[in-house]
Amino acid sequence: MKKQRSLAFYILIGMILGIIVGILFQGNPNFAVNYIKPFGTIFLNLIKMVVVPVVLFSIIAGVISMKDIKKVGSVGVKTIAFYMVTTCIAVTLGLIFANILRVGGGYKLAGEALTYEAAVAPSFMETFVNIFPSNAVAPLANATMLQVIVIALFFGFGIIVAEKKAEPVVKFVESFNEVCMKVMSMIIKLSPIGVFALLVPVVATNGPQVLLPLLKLILIVYLVYIVHMVVVYSTTVKVMAKISPLTFFKNMIPAMTMAFSSASSVGTLPLNMECTQNMGAKKEISSFVLPLGATINMDGTAIYQGVCAIFIAEVFGLELTIGQQLTVILTATLASIGTAGVPGAGMIMLAMVLQSVGLPIEGIALIAGIDRILDMGRTTVNITGDAACTMCISAMEDKKINKSSNNKTVSN
Repeated sequence: MKKQRSLAFYILIGMILGIIVGILFQGNPNFAVNYIKPFGTIFLNLIKMVVVPVVLFSIIAGVISMKDIKKVGSVGVKTIAFYMVTTCIAVTLGLIFANILRVGGGYKLAGEALTYEAAVAPSFMETFVNIFPSNAVAPLANATMLQVIVIALFFGFGIIVAEKKAEPVVKFVESFNEVCMKVMSMIIKLSPIGVFALLVPVVATNGPQVLLPLLKLILIVYLVYIVHMVVVYSTTVKVMAKISPLTFFKNMIPAMTMAFSSASSVGTLPLNMECTQNMGAKKEISSFVLPLGATINMDGTAIYQGVCAIFIAEVFGLELTIGQQLTVILTATLASIGTAGVPGAGMIMLAMVLQSVGLPIEGIALIAGIDRILDMGRTTVNITGDAACTMCISAMEDKKINKSSNNKTVSN
């Protein structure tokens, strides 16, 4: 536990120094971008290098340890239900706060001055079909996380069905999973340096002069981020996992700091696994729930989409009806499944949300300049939601096992 606190301390030091040095380089961000950012990129590259094998082998190991395909299905259904409900709550909170606080009030710009080339968002059926890979190599090479998860699930199921014949494979998976965790541990020790190198160019490039005109939007989005974490996650971990919210957030500081700095849910995955397991989450549950959450759970992104939809509507002098806002909730919740856990992916999904209610996607140009700032916060919310779900599902499975054991004792 002492080691974990020490890591959190050094990550926080790295973040604070990154902000201070970034402010010093505001007048000339070129040095920060050209000579400091590359070290952050190297750190992220190392994280990305280990993420695919970690996800692949940890999910296979998690599935094997459950020893029952039905149990995997049960945990999967509970996990997806948890993620969908919290995402729906998140976008609803975003819309409520944006409406009450008039997020775009008094901020009028000429629409013709705005341009934004929206990337094409995939249809639901395209997203669904793309989940299933046509070969087992490309998803691993391209880090297509949903497909990697599907590969891991099928191989895990195959090992369970093969029973004794698969014992050599089981030993290989468990051994390689342990190797991946050790490699991950070595890379995580570099977190303070990575956090520093990632933050300096962000602060140097996006100074107060850039943020000031959109400060109200940033403040409201971050207010909703905080409210969602404090209210929704505190309630769920307290009621479902019987964990004190203070204990939960204290243990999550390293992962939350890493997420804020890197703006990558997938990149924070190894550290998030460590944090949840330190809080008592079962390894097989965290190995299954967290990689799934890093891919499909996007509470922070849903908040961002809700607030930004109202902001863009008000800037263009439009008003969204209750029906249109319900469409935003539905679209943002479903779109979260297709949002990859990488920096900036929320912009594509925002275009989808805006199109669903007839808002001009050119409005995204207003937000593009500060998207990185918003992305850092929404990634922090996303990974905290993943951890909350992990603790709740782990507690539910423990309760289920204890109940089953008690029933067997009574019957005997």
